[in-house]
Amino acid sequence: MVNTALNQLQDKIKHHLDIIYDGISLEDNTATISQDLMTHMRLDSENISLPIPHKNHWSEQDTVLITYGDSVCCEQEKPMRTLHRFLKKHCEDVISAVHILPFFPYSSDDGFSIIDYSSVNESLGDWSDVQCIAKDYTLMVDLVMNHCSARSAWFSNFIKGSGSGSDLFFTADKDIDISRVVRPRTSELLRKTETADGTKYVWCTFSHDQVDFDFRNPKTLSAFASIIRQYLDNGAHIFRLDAVAFLWKVPGSTCINLEQTHEIVRLFRTLIEYAKSDAIIISETNIPNQENLAYFGNANEAHAIYNFSLPPLLVNTLVTGDCHYLKNWLMSMPPAQNGTAYFNFIASHDGIGLRPAEGLLSEKEINTLVNTMQDFGGRISWRALDNGQKKPYEINITLFDALQGTTKGPDRWGLERFICAHAIMLALEGIPGLYIQSLLGCSNDYEKLEHTSHNRSINRHRWDYAALEALLEEPLSQHHKCLTRLSALLTTRKQQAAFHPNATQFTLQLGRKVFGFWRQSIDRRQSIFNISNICNEPQVVTVSDINLIGTDQWIDLISGQAITLEQNEITLSPYQTLWISNQE
Repeated sequence: MVNTALNQLQDKIKHHLDIIYDGISLEDNTATISQDLMTHMRLDSENISLPIPHKNHWSEQDTVLITYGDSVCCEQEKPMRTLHRFLKKHCEDVISAVHILPFFPYSSDDGFSIIDYSSVNESLGDWSDVQCIAKDYTLMVDLVMNHCSARSAWFSNFIKGSGSGSDLFFTADKDIDISRVVRPRTSELLRKTETADGTKYVWCTFSHDQVDFDFRNPKTLSAFASIIRQYLDNGAHIFRLDAVAFLWKVPGSTCINLEQTHEIVRLFRTLIEYAKSDAIIISETNIPNQENLAYFGNANEAHAIYNFSLPPLLVNTLVTGDCHYLKNWLMSMPPAQNGTAYFNFIASHDGIGLRPAEGLLSEKEINTLVNTMQDFGGRISWRALDNGQKKPYEINITLFDALQGTTKGPDRWGLERFICAHAIMLALEGIPGLYIQSLLGCSNDYEKLEHTSHNRSINRHRWDYAALEALLEEPLSQHHKCLTRLSALLTTRKQQAAFHPNATQFTLQLGRKVFGFWRQSIDRRQSIFNISNICNEPQVVTVSDINLIGTDQWIDLISGQAITLEQNEITLSPYQTLWISNQE
């Protein structure tokens, strides 16, 4: 039976490879490459795991904390040990998973220009520290597949023309047509590099320190199969496929979201889930909404996709006091079928992406949002257009500062607006991801921004653990207030079956000032009406507007206040959210 399963697996991998390499001349046939990948992944009779199709590997109890390995530091202690102490003290009962952003040796981009995939950055800790965190929390790691550092041993060997990795990089003729190439940066695409074999022009989607891999060479797949196996061995459970949309390049095309890229995602899903049946992959594709949805495939690509349209739409809603665009988007989103889920977030180590808002917000709305964020101290990162012009790509700002006011300017409702944003996000269909800087109510880090001159540094503050603890013990500090109130929401959320990532969701029609949606548990026993006032004036909602069933007893899970049909009207304070449930 096992041998039959192995043969079926090899055939499945070969099928992926036949599609990826259709029309490409290879040194080995796809059957041989398939066996090679299985060897790298140690998929043999003793190490094969049979995945169950359409199985949900998550529940309402799951929330992911997104953090750098050194977001919290203490003198004379490796940062990942400090991080682990912080998690045990402040997140033990509210967080189930931890996404540690790239913790490998790197040369730029705060970890996403990796020098060595096989070792832990010694300034952060070692593999034993990673394993300790993985014992207490589900571990999410980055698989930075599109590129590596120009200072890596692989690229040094490319320059020398021999050695491991020397043939893994994508080069192109300097005169090729790149006018249609879609990319998120304004730097020159091709990096002129002198090698032992003459001048080469290396493809660099993001920066000249981030040199792109060539997946036309099956050895690149083998290299990443070995990397995945090592990460699994060290406790990885969730794989974030960084910048995966750009993997496959065809000069003269857009070089984004190509069919070969989708098939590579399918291939890596097969390899990963046969190695560990409950491991999952999440695609990180900061692109327009419909393109992003395509990475679900037919429940055979990413288990989860980053819900990239949510951050710009939700921030826009709360600073304009108008939920029209957010509501229209939510109504258009298809339910994630079993075995897939949305990964919801409203803040991350990167900025608020604007490409996912294309086609959802008008150009005027985007410009107003950009101007408002700049007024709140934010910075703007740009991308190049095919006509040589630039367009805003993302807004760089902490979420706390992004929500300090409205389009009319700062006001006194910043904290309530911030909590409202999270109350909405935590209730939506999907798995929530919470950035550590949001959990701690962090403001813009202008000092780090000035030091690095990189816009994204504004939202990548590094905390001294002792100083942070002092702030968290101060009841009047924004940090104490944010941690306390968000922890309360998280504690409540994980107890509600209607907040399962795949529970039913239906958008309510409550006008432009009140945003609402209904969730129902998979067993249909629990209903939760999620009602939020998204403006700075009180709003009234009638009980009939949300159609509460008279035979049930209803309670707001956040305040603990009973909701009765006799009261008829519910008044919501500015930015107040209600989670109205028929079960306590």
